[in-house]
Amino acid sequence: MRRAPAALLSLALLGCPSEDGAKDMPRGPALVVLGTAQDGGLPHVGCSCERCARARTDPGAGRKVASAAVVAGAQAWLIDATPDLPAQLEDLAPRTGRPRGGVDRAPLAGLFLTHAHVGHYVGLALLGFEALHAQALPVHASPRMAAFLRDNAPWDQLVRLDNVRLHMFEGAGTVTLAGGVTVAPLQVPHRDEYTDTHGFVIAGPRARALYVPDSAPWAAWPRPLPEVLAAERIDVALLDGCFYSPDELPGRDLATLAHPLIVDTMDLLQPLIDAGGVRVIFTHLNHSNPAVDPGGAAALEIRRRGFEVARDGLEIPL
Repeated sequence: MRRAPAALLSLALLGCPSEDGAKDMPRGPALVVLGTAQDGGLPHVGCSCERCARARTDPGAGRKVASAAVVAGAQAWLIDATPDLPAQLEDLAPRTGRPRGGVDRAPLAGLFLTHAHVGHYVGLALLGFEALHAQALPVHASPRMAAFLRDNAPWDQLVRLDNVRLHMFEGAGTVTLAGGVTVAPLQVPHRDEYTDTHGFVIAGPRARALYVPDSAPWAAWPRPLPEVLAAERIDVALLDGCFYSPDELPGRDLATLAHPLIVDTMDLLQPLIDAGGVRVIFTHLNHSNPAVDPGGAAALEIRRRGFEVARDGLEIPL
């Protein structure tokens, strides 16, 4: 991993958010976080726990389902199509200068998919004939993910009506976007009932980001996460933070857990944080996760150790 001075320069360019949520607006290409909750959202469907109840009465306490977008000039490429797609497209509009009035059937330049779990692809339905009726929207996906969409209803209708055009990862799979930004898939282990799972390495003129909203525990990776971060020269890693610690899951057999725990991730990456080599931000938080409360003990401990919890609307210059 790089020496601290280079990493500190990277942090200065990125403009970390202040405690009150204010941040320097990025110039040039950026990775925009549009949602930070696990697939069920916050408030979580059918849940009346304290966090979900608060989010129903205080919109500021809520979180949209995990998604991000690469924005370069007036163009945006979405990563994952969530159940919150309409609101997330609205959030993107001011950043790309899209019109607020009338019908805009091309609000995106393209879309990248991580995998076929409910929070990551069901928003595709809203691109279809009954809703947006998009025209030939490029959708970048693994061959297995593309086959899942092409061969199963109702997703196959999107392909037949040319609402979407499937572009399969080939070889390294690097896709070149506007503004000197590239996106490359990185296959990761996860529950792969329907498709395989990918994160993305997003590289721009100023920074390289890794986006992995869903993953098996890091021990399942064929290559240790710290080595991946070093090999890919990652400046900012947005990682699966679904659950905070075993205390959050009483009675649960951790051997069956399909996600890394935040406490384990911090232990694994603490040497890199201490060396100033990478910025690590947790996303995809379950509604049970105490880290969703920015003033709570879990979030305070995460910040004390030099890590961060993503908030909807966070912008990371690329």
